[in-house]
Amino acid sequence: MRWELIEVQRNPMSLVRVKDGSKRSREPRVLSVEEVNALIAKLPEPYRTMVMVAACLGLRVSEVVGLQWRDVDWKGLHISVQRSVVQGRVDDVKTKYSRKRVPLDPHLAEVLLNFRTHHAVSIEGGDWIFSNPQTSRPWLSHHIQQDYIRPAGIAAGIGDGVGWHTFRHTYSTLLRHLKVDVKVQQELLRHADIRTTLNTYTVALSEDLREANSKLVRMVFGKTEHVATSQ
Repeated sequence: MRWELIEVQRNPMSLVRVKDGSKRSREPRVLSVEEVNALIAKLPEPYRTMVMVAACLGLRVSEVVGLQWRDVDWKGLHISVQRSVVQGRVDDVKTKYSRKRVPLDPHLAEVLLNFRTHHAVSIEGGDWIFSNPQTSRPWLSHHIQQDYIRPAGIAAGIGDGVGWHTFRHTYSTLLRHLKVDVKVQQELLRHADIRTTLNTYTVALSEDLREANSKLVRMVFGKTEHVATSQ
């Protein structure tokens, strides 16, 4: 339940962890590029595009389902993370550091444009990008995880245990694999403290953020000479 692999079925206070009071019994799952592509290939829309956004931007699932079309700057190629949605409740983002613009690589922008054209329920500025057609509200993420992502992982030969937070951990791991500067990693992940991702006051240049993010997106899409495409 803590990792959202099953629905919460008891008092959530029992999931609280005190610092240094206990250790995580297992490390969070991290996928390879090939596994990400294999999983995506098994997902129908809109879940396919939702997972691509999570994997290529490192957004929390509450931020993915909280995206609206007005948050996307197609000309400037960035997305503004403005809100989160948890269990259908619209709220602020996790911390003030989470409320930032993230770079939108042209390949991912093309995916979003294709989704907007062929699969979006509504495309007005204030509409939710990932809207349930039956309610016109954001999707409930735990149902998607249980009914689509976990079965897709099994069907793709990855095994059980893949959840929404898997994609954020994978994003962070791939950035390290690409030897991205730790300060750039912190800003892309929008962590308040670099110890979560060296606590410094330097700010990564926007060009560095875009370059680092684009390297990851192109690796996922198989657009670099170093990664063979799995399509």
